[in-house]
Amino acid sequence: MVKFSAAQFKWQFLALGLGLLAITLHLILRLVDQKIADWPLLVVIVLGAVPLVIGILIKLVRKEVGADILAAISMIAAFVLGQYLACVLVMLMLAFGQALESFALGRASSVLRALASRMPNLARRKKGELIEEIDIKDIAIDDVMVIAPHEVCPADGTIVEGHGFMDESYLTGEPYRVPKAPGTSVLSGAINGESALLMRVEKLPKDSRYARIIAVLEEAEHKRPRLRRLGDQLGAIFAPISLILAISAWVVTNDPMRFLSVLVIATPCPLFIAIPVAVISAISMAARRGIIISDPLVLERLPTCKTAIFDKTGTLTYGQPVLTEMLLANGYGKEEILRKSASLEQYSKHPLASAIIDAAQQHNLYLPEAKSVFEKPGQGLTGFVDDDLIVITGRKQILHDRPELSQEVPPLAGGLECMVLINGNYAACLRFRDAPRSDSRSFVSHLGPFHSFEKVMLLSGDRESEVAYLAGELGIKEMLASQSPEQKLATVEQESKKAATLFMGDGVNDAPALRVATVGIAFGQPTKATREAAGAVVMENTLSKVDELLHISKNMRSIALQSAIGGMALSIIGMGFAAFGFITPVAGALLQQTIDAVAILYAMRLTWQRDVEIDVDKL
Repeated sequence: MVKFSAAQFKWQFLALGLGLLAITLHLILRLVDQKIADWPLLVVIVLGAVPLVIGILIKLVRKEVGADILAAISMIAAFVLGQYLACVLVMLMLAFGQALESFALGRASSVLRALASRMPNLARRKKGELIEEIDIKDIAIDDVMVIAPHEVCPADGTIVEGHGFMDESYLTGEPYRVPKAPGTSVLSGAINGESALLMRVEKLPKDSRYARIIAVLEEAEHKRPRLRRLGDQLGAIFAPISLILAISAWVVTNDPMRFLSVLVIATPCPLFIAIPVAVISAISMAARRGIIISDPLVLERLPTCKTAIFDKTGTLTYGQPVLTEMLLANGYGKEEILRKSASLEQYSKHPLASAIIDAAQQHNLYLPEAKSVFEKPGQGLTGFVDDDLIVITGRKQILHDRPELSQEVPPLAGGLECMVLINGNYAACLRFRDAPRSDSRSFVSHLGPFHSFEKVMLLSGDRESEVAYLAGELGIKEMLASQSPEQKLATVEQESKKAATLFMGDGVNDAPALRVATVGIAFGQPTKATREAAGAVVMENTLSKVDELLHISKNMRSIALQSAIGGMALSIIGMGFAAFGFITPVAGALLQQTIDAVAILYAMRLTWQRDVEIDVDKL
């Protein structure tokens, strides 16, 4: 089936109301005057059935053959044979099923609008001593722009004045705020920190890195594969069988009413109604579990996925640095270094400061007051703790200012690091990593045995050393690092051609890949654009919720298949009776309604189910 607009959704319910009214009037008029009893039915056929048939025929011309072709043939045959009541009954079943599916498939907003809304419409340009507010479209190369605290950078450029930090994780995939000082580059869409900055524009907004992401996402929209829905897949099998049986009954008996009776019962309403009901029930159940399904096709496709591709930062990791290693110089103890470093870092907004403080708190260390604290971005943090001069800075700064310490500083390794000097002497090297989630390894390892995934990949914009470290920790054999949005998109596209693919991510740079994957899940702390690009959004920051989604989709697909196939099996039995002349077209339509009711009640099982059995206890 295809997606329907809000107007079509309202029209379908209007068609349902008119159809029920017409049937009521028809039954009343039959008691009054048989000659005019069919008039209400004819009006509804013109207003309701004809548009439905035309829509189905248009799909047929586009080679989008689905289960609804039987309904179209049934309505045409019923009209030609003068069985107007049967025609209206079939129209009602089809309109009701399409209305349900329209409701299930409806989406509130556009991913591209969400992505574009992140950028400001206005920016501030500095000319001499004046600051003027201009439209972002009027920004020119070499303009000096003012970026206030917490504002979004409007274009790519270079800092000319000010010191601070920016969050560029949406693009780079690295979870840390990046220090900014005169001469450093900035990216459009990056979020400024606490300090105002002046930036010289080097690229127009339309040529910026952020604009390229939007362009890549637009390309992903066009490249997104059109996958056949579950109902159409089953209908492609059921429709030919039904037509053959109906035509055979007509040819053998030379009675066109047999043909119509068989087709009316064959109208696969379990596909039109039971499957959407199962989907809506699953959407409701997922919502109660903190999982928002924005594209119901996710529930049909997820159980078929064989390749799982994960973003790193914020998805399989917490998206924040953790102190993982302390390399101490002779004469210094771990608790001493940690206590003095944390005492000083209490006054810093550097992204590594919280990691050092958290580590000290975990060791229940008392943090004395630091004095004369001074921090200049790019040059480190200095201050006095217990009358000792403490300097916390980077490798480059130490080797530049104190080249004689090069023999004492340990070799460069993966991840982030900072050096600690006490009274001018090298004391320690602190190393940090973006720690994997506590459930990441168990979740990744269970995908194959419990959910039949055949391949797991790690795809990240982060540096190779970090990605390789995480892949090793989680047992993931295939990984790609330093990936741009374009490269992520290309990789997911390539893998999706080989097998149905699940992609999970949280950053704006993941949006194109989320859009083109067979199933895209936004997880962690997704941006608005990422939420819109994904087919499902896991609101809680735990992978057990993703496991719940896997089970909900698996149960939904199973129940939908059982409802549809069971309903079709009952229809085939009824078709047999109709072929032998035991069932009239109207009686067949009523029988089909009964079959629908049984299929719908079975499809609503997820509505009453409260708990989801997941694999956490089995891992």
